[in-house]
Amino acid sequence: MLDRVNRRRVTRRLAAAALAGVVGLGALAACGGGSDDGSSGPVKLRFLSLAWQKESLQANKDLVAKWNAEHPDIQVEYVQGDWNSVHDQLLTAFEGGDAPDIVHYEAASIGEFSKQGYLADLSGLLSDDFKGQIDKGIWDTATFDGKVTGVPFLLESQVVIANKKLLDAAGVAVPPADGGWTWDEFQANAQKLTGPGKYGVAWALKSPTNRVLNLALNFDGKYFYTDGGRTEVRIGDAEKEVPKRIHDMLYGSKTASPEALGMSGADTLPGFFAGKYAMLPGSVSLRQQMVEQAPAGFEWVTIPPVKGVSANQAANPQTLSVAAESEHQKQAAQFLEYFLNPANMAALAKGDWLVPTGKQANEELVRATGGKQGWDVAADSARDLTVAPFQMVDGYPEWKLKYATPALQQYFANKITLDQLGTQLVDGGKQVLR
Repeated sequence: MLDRVNRRRVTRRLAAAALAGVVGLGALAACGGGSDDGSSGPVKLRFLSLAWQKESLQANKDLVAKWNAEHPDIQVEYVQGDWNSVHDQLLTAFEGGDAPDIVHYEAASIGEFSKQGYLADLSGLLSDDFKGQIDKGIWDTATFDGKVTGVPFLLESQVVIANKKLLDAAGVAVPPADGGWTWDEFQANAQKLTGPGKYGVAWALKSPTNRVLNLALNFDGKYFYTDGGRTEVRIGDAEKEVPKRIHDMLYGSKTASPEALGMSGADTLPGFFAGKYAMLPGSVSLRQQMVEQAPAGFEWVTIPPVKGVSANQAANPQTLSVAAESEHQKQAAQFLEYFLNPANMAALAKGDWLVPTGKQANEELVRATGGKQGWDVAADSARDLTVAPFQMVDGYPEWKLKYATPALQQYFANKITLDQLGTQLVDGGKQVLR
């Protein structure tokens, strides 16, 4: 998610200042117009959207316009928000009692608002058919204290983007969409792809913590353990597996480029297109930049997520929530089911180059794209995304910033040992979680 957030900041920086005024208390005011019996005109809802890419923006606005044309008794006003400033604006709006009816955000960020009672429990407002389209593990990411306070609808998985010509030259076969490599196979193939002037892999680890903790689920690495109401950081063999393997590729087999350590995913693209790196582990959304930036004639493929004991990864889906203070929660839920029906969810995912949470939406997306540009791999990866322990820990952001990121950066720079890494992570947890 970090690479996409950084790109949002670049893309939307100039707009953010203007939007801060638009998406202020007035723009976010919860609608009070309209009544359930229609005596005072149509019910009016405000929908705060964080869509930012051109195709995604258009899809959001088109769906709202279509809803309004088909539902004259329930009218939705589209309000444009911004990822960079929305948290503070929502906090102010919720505390001031003037929040939008429908809120677009992400699972990792709505927990705070949910625990403070600002978001409605959607459990009884959504149909069983709608809820059945999304796996329980994904619903769990938006469930807090037993209440479902967000509808997860877009996912971001970690896949591998590879240079097809280099794979062919090294005799490395592209696996099918539903059958990714094991970590051992991935590392062995990286060895085959390493040679004079080129590395098998570029691990972009400028911000390593989310990446490592996401992939740790491949080996059932949890990092955060809760017992008797108390949470602590524990580093066992499962937690060490992914850092150890990446470190070995950097300094053991030397199949990973050390210079990529301080890069973001986007920073690695020039070297990738030049044939300096054969494979880029990264977000499924990186496919968009392949389509838009790859030189003419450059052949690339999307390789499914690698597997340890499983291919599980942490899911932090984008979500749609309903404000607890909204006077029209039932109508808001009706809009959510329409907005996120299979065809619409597929269109939203395509516009954002992400993975829809709905099973039928996945099928619609693969059918509409013919599985090209890695959409078959993207859709299939959704089945392995689930809630991770760190997503439910209030102190995680502080632990990540102060302790985990510096420690992982030191380890990947070969400045501390694996055991020292574990000690720093555990000690940091004691400071944050005490």
